[in-house]
Amino acid sequence: MEQAASPEPADLADPRFWQLPAPARAAAFAELRSRPAPVFFGDRATGRGFHALVRHADVVEASRTPAVFLSGPGVTTPVPARWVRLLFGDSMVNLDDPRHAQLRRIVSRAFTPRLLDRVEEDIRRISTELVDRIERERPEDFVTTVAAELPFQVICTMMGIPERPRRTILDLVNRTSEDIGVARPLRRRLRVPGRGLRALARMQGIVAGIGRRRRRRPEEDLISALVTADVDGRRLTGRELGAFFSLLLVAGVETTRNALAHGLHLLTVHPEQRALLLADLDGLLGGAVDEMVRHSTPIIQFNRTLAVDHELGGSGGPLLRAGEKVALFYGSANRDEEVFPDPDAFDITRTPNPHLGFGGGGPHYCLGAHLARQEMTALFRELFTRLPEARSVGEPQLVPSSFDHRVRSLRFTF
Repeated sequence: MEQAASPEPADLADPRFWQLPAPARAAAFAELRSRPAPVFFGDRATGRGFHALVRHADVVEASRTPAVFLSGPGVTTPVPARWVRLLFGDSMVNLDDPRHAQLRRIVSRAFTPRLLDRVEEDIRRISTELVDRIERERPEDFVTTVAAELPFQVICTMMGIPERPRRTILDLVNRTSEDIGVARPLRRRLRVPGRGLRALARMQGIVAGIGRRRRRRPEEDLISALVTADVDGRRLTGRELGAFFSLLLVAGVETTRNALAHGLHLLTVHPEQRALLLADLDGLLGGAVDEMVRHSTPIIQFNRTLAVDHELGGSGGPLLRAGEKVALFYGSANRDEEVFPDPDAFDITRTPNPHLGFGGGGPHYCLGAHLARQEMTALFRELFTRLPEARSVGEPQLVPSSFDHRVRSLRFTF
């Protein structure tokens, strides 16, 4: 008796897929995880497309084998044009060793124990000020007044950005990142790239100017450390500083903002988990933060390019060819039934919780993972200690995207 052919999978390369309801997308990924090999999406005739890595083990393998799975050709969609990379500098996420290792050493060296202690103090202070503002002004939108504000102010304070240009920079960040991986009308597709690049150029110009001043007169901030650090005879150039600052803002602000917003909503729609957390805030908050990141997975995917032919999972595994692309779907990996019992459940006591919300390990594991955890922990501790009834109102307003799990707005009350 002939075995029935597997049904055609949902097309992850089709922008319409990312506009489907979350349960439909989750079901599609569950079906893909059940298949024996990664499914290719795109045009086989031209080779343009990607193999979807949807299992936890496959995403980890691709992340921890950087000599095989390259980041250099570009990890986002669309891949940045060569002239853009030459003009604005390469983000660390789009670099392979040895350049990536060299830049990461410079950045890591700049994060001195003294700087990290001051950052921790700043996170607590800014969290307190934000909850003060909530009590005083009773704002309606959690995203703009709290979730976006915390990581933005922390990063600007850590970098040493003066107060005056901060509002301008935040507006430029939003313009730079608003349409990455988003399905949008043709008119906006044609118009937005120029707008985004102008915003990026202006933002990097502001930071480069601060960097030049810090070289002449260093202060106790991260920009000063980055432009004066001497690691193997190297320090960050103005262009490299601008690229790093852009990465910090777009990655650090966007991801933490979304994780905070999803986290508040998850605790609202799972009242039993909320009650559990409030009964033992100090004991359970760390695990709750990791479960928020796992369940919401702020970054949906990054790409890699095969450097050589490779059998995924070892000898006899699916063969991926040199030059082909793979997409690492972190959200799917974080719902892998082989790793997470009852993966769709939101469980703040989940242990172990080897989620890939900050990446799958390897050299590109999120440099700001510790910072994001600190920010989320400090904000929720302050919020629920002083305003234990804080909760979302209605559903979050999401932005359809194949790149990040973005929340545009979330009404809340207390």
